[in-house]
Amino acid sequence: MENHSDSEITPFLSLSAAISYGIASMAMVFINKAILMQYAHSMTLLTLQQLATAMLIHFGRRMGYTKAKALDMATARKLLPISLFYNANVAFALASLKGVNIPMYIAIKRLTPLAVLIAGFFSGKGRPTIQVSLSVILTAAGVIIAALGDFSFDLFGYSMALTSVFFQTMYLVLVEKSGAEDGLSSIEIMFYNSFLSLPFLLFVIIATGEFPNSLALLFAKREKVWFPAKGLVAELAHSHAQSAWGSRGERVQAAGLASNSLYFLVILILSLVMGIVLNFTMFLCTIVNSALTTTIVGVLKGVGSTTLGFVLLGGVEVHALNVTGLVINTAGGVWYSYAKYQQKKNKPPKLISDLEAHSK
Repeated sequence: MENHSDSEITPFLSLSAAISYGIASMAMVFINKAILMQYAHSMTLLTLQQLATAMLIHFGRRMGYTKAKALDMATARKLLPISLFYNANVAFALASLKGVNIPMYIAIKRLTPLAVLIAGFFSGKGRPTIQVSLSVILTAAGVIIAALGDFSFDLFGYSMALTSVFFQTMYLVLVEKSGAEDGLSSIEIMFYNSFLSLPFLLFVIIATGEFPNSLALLFAKREKVWFPAKGLVAELAHSHAQSAWGSRGERVQAAGLASNSLYFLVILILSLVMGIVLNFTMFLCTIVNSALTTTIVGVLKGVGSTTLGFVLLGGVEVHALNVTGLVINTAGGVWYSYAKYQQKKNKPPKLISDLEAHSK
């Protein structure tokens, strides 16, 4: 993918980037939740996702499928903080999913737009319009009201999610700065992010004791798929008095284990693929739009994710506060979209249309 100058960023590209990120982000929440219900080693999962991303981009560049530039150590040093914030964001988010249901997880993560707005103000980015500010505040208010309906409060999960909001805010702001000022494409930032993540993640999974147990569990699940009767044959060899019913029972048990393991491996592979897609669409949306636009897209897609979260992967009881909060949240998102449209229409064509774009 080529770098995009301001003149090359068309409304279609901006809209496509936002929609693609919304869909990928929505799918990734459910995929990660499904995996963590069977595989608690979240840092190993993140390591595998980053490794898959780095290898795909590296071989794609070597084979000519992408025009991403080769690794430059000076650029890598500049992007090191992005990598650290990214991994902290995802690590705390995955940790929160272990104890918080999907609707409440999404509700807490929707506080990110307000945090991005505040961070942009204090970093000298400029003051947003009144309509943009009020719409983001209304969106956050809806989140808080919806969260009040959660009677299965998990202090650890909430703490992890709130910490993730902080790191995601810093991460998005730094990504926008890197893309706009250094002229890096989304694929190049993805590669640097994955490359710089791996040493840190390897250290973490070793220091926390996840490795090598986490990999041993993965290999065990793989063997159950390819060799579902392994171990049962040895057990049967010790007894010559097995009945036909017993043999069928063992085979049924082995088939059940293989089916569960196959399901896990399928969603694991899907998570690796979607991890790449999510990273690409997030970087692309942030570069061609802005950090605040990316987080607002996350808020809007969260409405659909929250609705599905009530019935998928462990449904949540519907409360009046949840519904009220979601309505307020949606109204804030619509208001923001209208405010941005008005702002874009009223600005001269030669000026950068988005409020959050950096001055050159």
